[in-house]
Amino acid sequence: MKEFRLTLIAAAVASLISPLAANAAETAFDNFTPLTASAGPAANEASPITLSSPNFTQVSIADRSTQLAQGQSNSGNWDMITANETGPNAGRYLFMPFETGAGGVQRIDLHDANYNTRTTTIVASGTQDFVSGDASRWAPWGGYLTAEESWGNGSSKGRLFEVTNPTTATANGGNFVQRSILPRVSHEGLAFDSGNNLYFVDELNGGSIYKYVSANPLADNGDDFFAAGQTFVMKVGVGGQFEGNNGPAITGAFSWEAITDVNGGVLAGVSVLASDGTIDGRASADDNDVLATGFNRPEDLEFQNLGGNQLIYFTTTDSDTNANTTDGRSRIYNFNVATQSLSLFADSNTIDLATGLAVGGGLRNADNLAIDAEGNIYIIEDRDGAVDDDIWFAKDINKDGDLLDAGEGLARWASNGTTGSEFTGLYFDKFNPNVAYVNIQHPASGVDRTMQINAVPVPGAVWLFGSAIAGLIGLRRRG
Repeated sequence: MKEFRLTLIAAAVASLISPLAANAAETAFDNFTPLTASAGPAANEASPITLSSPNFTQVSIADRSTQLAQGQSNSGNWDMITANETGPNAGRYLFMPFETGAGGVQRIDLHDANYNTRTTTIVASGTQDFVSGDASRWAPWGGYLTAEESWGNGSSKGRLFEVTNPTTATANGGNFVQRSILPRVSHEGLAFDSGNNLYFVDELNGGSIYKYVSANPLADNGDDFFAAGQTFVMKVGVGGQFEGNNGPAITGAFSWEAITDVNGGVLAGVSVLASDGTIDGRASADDNDVLATGFNRPEDLEFQNLGGNQLIYFTTTDSDTNANTTDGRSRIYNFNVATQSLSLFADSNTIDLATGLAVGGGLRNADNLAIDAEGNIYIIEDRDGAVDDDIWFAKDINKDGDLLDAGEGLARWASNGTTGSEFTGLYFDKFNPNVAYVNIQHPASGVDRTMQINAVPVPGAVWLFGSAIAGLIGLRRRG
């Protein structure tokens, strides 16, 4: 990890818009008083978030109206966010797909102080008939991965794509490559573990959790990483179960069952082919020789590595114990990569730290996940902005992967006041532990936004001049 020496004002600038400071593994985002209720309608869509600390601040760093005014292709529904986490200028850019019937990808340059020019559509809307772009993950070799949240019988979608030139692409100039070795599913979350195994989900009522193991996990490019490898699906216990919307959580020991051969090709008697000859991950998971475990709309994935203990977290939006959404719906699970054990992390029975009682109907439609510099997990709801669309902080004091110890539970961290929208894509800057980004997606106004949240107050002048000042201040990097 590289470190930077900055003057105080440079540090403030970095906190605003340029992720130039090294991640100190300490954050002020966990220092707040839980909100007791969701936000009502915001008076100003450029400042729509009710924050849980007076020290937290927000600013709009991009919006769809500005993109369209610049003549750029932009179909809206800005979804999950990631940054260029490795390579030259690491942390300079944010990337996100468009979750529409004409999907695309855009990039935000955090070093560009000009609001009108910092955002560039690098994959034009509708390129290669890309639809419902949702997944968003930086690859270890320096590519940008996204995928389609669209799959079903007779579908031609469910595809994973890589932009192989994400930081250098000009407008509409992204090299958009389909990685067809991954079986087709309705994609949302993507996550890599420390061994560069790639995990993904099938976002379906009955969808499963998958793992792709590359034959070349240390590849320095996507062509080699995806040239050969085997895909597996999670099977808890004897398999074949589905949690549904009126059943208990599924936990315990699990195995990874192969649904392709070691090269990513057909596994005789197991792999089911789609109409174009690629492998249907959903049908293959249901094969009688596999009997994968079904979850109720698995969505996002997040990787947590604390002291070498690797956990993968995932949400299930529609899971419930009694089919009654008013008293809570959805679960957050995690599984241990090494021990292959699946556990329940949070649900409607988890303590609300604002009340000391079960969170109940306060937690519904858990969708995205995020992790901050200290390894804290955040849960983002797919709910109605200006009604009950919240981000929850999971206080796991001893970081043991559960919220059962004294003082642990969920705390409402932020609430969305934009009518008709939802929070999506919360992402904590890997190079500045006190900066985060989140999208306000599909608002009634049609003006999607990317919001930056800072954990420490930033002077007004710094907000105004942003990274233009940073460019004038000497920043020295040391190894």
